[in-house]
Amino acid sequence: MLRNTYSRFGLGILAPSSLLLLGIFVAVTGCNHAAQKPPTKPLAEVDYAQPVSRTVTEFEEFTGHLVAKSTVAIRSRVSGYLDEVKFEDGADVKKGELLFVIDDRSYKATAANAKAMLDQATSRRDNLKAQNQRGQTLLKRDAIPSEESEKLGFQFTEAEAAVSSAEAQKDLADLDLSYTQIRSPIDGVISNRQVDPGNLVKADDTVLATVVSKDPIYAYFDVNERTVLKLRRLIREGKIVAADENKLKIQISLADEDDFKHVGEIDFLDNQLDANTGTLRVRATIHNKSGFLSPGLFVRIRFPVGNPHEALLVQEEALGTDQGQRFLYVINSENKIEYRRVTVGVLDKGQRVIQEGVKLGDRVVVNGLQRIRPKDEVKARDVSAQLAGQGSDESKVTLVSDKSVRDQPASEKAGSPQETTVDAKPARPAETRH
Repeated sequence: MLRNTYSRFGLGILAPSSLLLLGIFVAVTGCNHAAQKPPTKPLAEVDYAQPVSRTVTEFEEFTGHLVAKSTVAIRSRVSGYLDEVKFEDGADVKKGELLFVIDDRSYKATAANAKAMLDQATSRRDNLKAQNQRGQTLLKRDAIPSEESEKLGFQFTEAEAAVSSAEAQKDLADLDLSYTQIRSPIDGVISNRQVDPGNLVKADDTVLATVVSKDPIYAYFDVNERTVLKLRRLIREGKIVAADENKLKIQISLADEDDFKHVGEIDFLDNQLDANTGTLRVRATIHNKSGFLSPGLFVRIRFPVGNPHEALLVQEEALGTDQGQRFLYVINSENKIEYRRVTVGVLDKGQRVIQEGVKLGDRVVVNGLQRIRPKDEVKARDVSAQLAGQGSDESKVTLVSDKSVRDQPASEKAGSPQETTVDAKPARPAETRH
């Protein structure tokens, strides 16, 4: 009956031997699947270096610009037509050097007339002086009345005043005549001329050219409010000396320079902060005998905010960033990676000051950050001596991350991370679907 039922649906009954073979096949297949293990992941190779201790000075960096110590817009003191230009555009000029000549014929005539008026007044004064002396003599002899003697005295005094007036008019005429020759008031560099010969120049109005001084030169920059307060607290605690009590040195770098090889001295602090920007205007003086620096140049300024002190430093490329927080990877005694949040200071000679988070003797990963995560076991190589410049030429090291990326095929380079800033969180394991 049962056999007929299976036959009706097209099913047959397996023999006992067939069932036995099927069970053996399933068991063998399951054992082979269980015996397969994932391949062992090779240890990541990283370079490490120990922090170094060195005397450093804390700096704050600011941006500023150069300004000439003296800037003079050349204007004429008298009106007239411009006759001559005595300089080359952009040339160096000395104080007192002749720059422009204005038509002086009318001023010469005015000066000559003033001299004639002075001579006339002087002659009349001398005549009245002699008459007054004779009148005084006659008055003593009672030869003339006293009224006549007083009249002669008043006329002489009036003549002396007229001479003084004529002298002043002559001085004014001579001064106007001298103003027709326009000279440089300072040593410096002159701009191009703004007026060509033959044009009318108005007194105290028309700008003919501009002269700027070269040495020394000023650097102006703005210090933010936080730094101002920090400096004032350090001064109050006696850790640093106020700039107005001691010539404070600053370091300056130009737009195309990486180092700070120019030196200046703080000579001015504004008396109040700008309420709109929250900054204090500061000025430094820089010697510029070579004339290399020019007004208007952009500069970066390193402003000391403390005295020299001992500090721990690590390579700048060893630092990573995790949501704005700086961190380091440190290799522990078991050759496993530890994640350390650190507080950083200034950059000094390619190394960053670490204020908190590491200590002397720690093994800080300086390369290969992209290939590791916290708690990973790594194969570490010490490059402290090479980074410190020690050893022979054979000890010079090619950084692991640079070499590994450079030696990879082009197809693998595209997927190789090359940035120092990495995500500090462990990577999520890949999901396996069965």
